Amino acid sequence: MANSPERPRRVTIDPDGPMLVEGPVEVVCADGTVATSRRFTAAICTCRRSRIYPWCDTSHRRRTDRDQGAT
Repeated sequence: MANSPERPRRVTIDPDGPMLVEGPVEVVCADGTVATSRRFTAAICTCRRSRIYPWCDTSHRRRTDRDQGAT
């Protein structure tokens, strides 16, 4: 998929979450496979915890004992 020359893709980076890319988008993975999203915005996993990698499934939000109030 080629980007439109009159308007570049917008990428939003959240240090505590996924990278949001205006879609549609193709992601080429390290092994050469290509993942495609036709959504208006694709959430790309940056923590590598996602079960549907390269797409974000909000695994970065996993609770820890500290989050639940344990001391």
